[in-house]
Amino acid sequence: MRLDKFLKVSRIIKRRTIAKEISDAGRITVNEKQAKSSTQIQPDDILTIKYGNKILVVRVLNLLESTKKEDAQRMYEILEENKTQ
Repeated sequence: MRLDKFLKVSRIIKRRTIAKEISDAGRITVNEKQAKSSTQIQPDDILTIKYGNKILVVRVLNLLESTKKEDAQRMYEILEENKTQ
C-alpha cells in the first residue's frame, strides 16, 4: 500500500493530499529512510512522522483498504510520541 493512502486510511493524517505534501517534503521516514508518498509500506515497517511541534513513531501492524473509525487504531501501534521545542 502507498504511504499516503495508509496515513489517510489509518487516520493518522486526515486527508491524502496533506499526507502527500508532508511525505514529499521529507518529513516522513520509513525504516529510517526518507520516504515519498508513493513508497510501498509493509507490516512491521516503522514510520517516523515529523509534525510541526511533535514527532510520532508508529509500527505498521496490518494494511486494510478501507476501515471504520474503530478499526483504524488496529492498523498501527504508537511506539513513541515526542513534543519538540
